Amino acid sequence: MSDIFNYEIKIISAQETIPVRHPVLRPGKPIETCNFEGDNLNTTFHLGIYINQQIVGVVSYFKSSTNLLTETSQYQLRGMAVLTEYQGKGLGNLLVQHGDILLKAKKTNIVWCNAREIAIPFYKKNNFNIIGEPFNIGDIGLHYVMYKSLE
Repeated sequence: MSDIFNYEIKIISAQETIPVRHPVLRPGKPIETCNFEGDNLNTTFHLGIYINQQIVGVVSYFKSSTNLLTETSQYQLRGMAVLTEYQGKGLGNLLVQHGDILLKAKKTNIVWCNAREIAIPFYKKNNFNIIGEPFNIGDIGLHYVMYKSLE
């Protein structure tokens, strides 16, 4: 991590993810598009990374399985976003590493995501692998299912 040393990662509410999800993942779209199905389930958890008490990055984890994998204990990573001015500083890596620790404590075998094409290098750097064929999500674009084992 280059120039950010003073950060804090906390479990946050779904509502607290919106100020980061909206400008990064849904720019120009209605703010309601930042609410994901399952955001408020008790099996879902959200992480926020803060610099000087300001939230600058978020990630959400949903207890959900992909039929591309056979393991029974799976979580889906969704809504990974870091504000533009904080990207490239390793904050996303810190969020994923923290998520991995919490998922392992829940005895989760696999974490997977629907990765945007532009995000593939980020996920590969965090030990995710592509499985299956690429697919389009609505007006967002080409995605790949990526996963990693936590065992």
